[in-house]
Amino acid sequence: MAYIQQGRNALRPDRILHHPILYACQGVRYRRLEVILTTKIDKLGNAGETVKVAPGYFRNHLMPKLLAVPNIEKYAHLIREQRKIYQPVEEEEVKVVKKTVDGEAKEYEKAARRLENARLVLRRLPDIAKLRSRASKDDPIHLRSPVTKEEIVAEVARQLSINIEPENLYLPTQMSTFGEYEVPLRLPRSIPLPEGKVQWTLNIKVRGK
Repeated sequence: MAYIQQGRNALRPDRILHHPILYACQGVRYRRLEVILTTKIDKLGNAGETVKVAPGYFRNHLMPKLLAVPNIEKYAHLIREQRKIYQPVEEEEVKVVKKTVDGEAKEYEKAARRLENARLVLRRLPDIAKLRSRASKDDPIHLRSPVTKEEIVAEVARQLSINIEPENLYLPTQMSTFGEYEVPLRLPRSIPLPEGKVQWTLNIKVRGK
């Protein structure tokens, strides 16, 4: 009976013994995969880097979009050969803010000079009704809707890789027709102006799509 009692006690929950192999198997579902990125992914890595990701993330997101491949020799060799042929140069992004701090003045001056020497191109749709009612071909072509500061800020970031704020732009009149505009910029006074200039400006050309 003592033998039977011992067997019953062995079946109690507080006396269950786990086999070491079962403990080892529990870690399989949390194992991370090593993959090679084919393109830059924010907060993960740059193209060509080897990173570890969850199996589900690779299977459901990275692999279907060809954003990464398994870290095995044939894929690693292919990625290396492709990067020898074409390796994109990532353009440095600089920022313009209202106030400068020590050590950042050169960065802001660099961004200001890029804005001064650039020409932003905006493509807009015309106002068809006003276009048909023009008295002559020399009359300006009106836009379907005026250009906003937010649109200019977005295009500066997209075309020039420079971040500015709407308050950095001074628009005394709306940009409501096709043509070329010289928009004054409100930048920190600590940024030295080019010789012969009294203010920073941004050249913008508005044309049809």
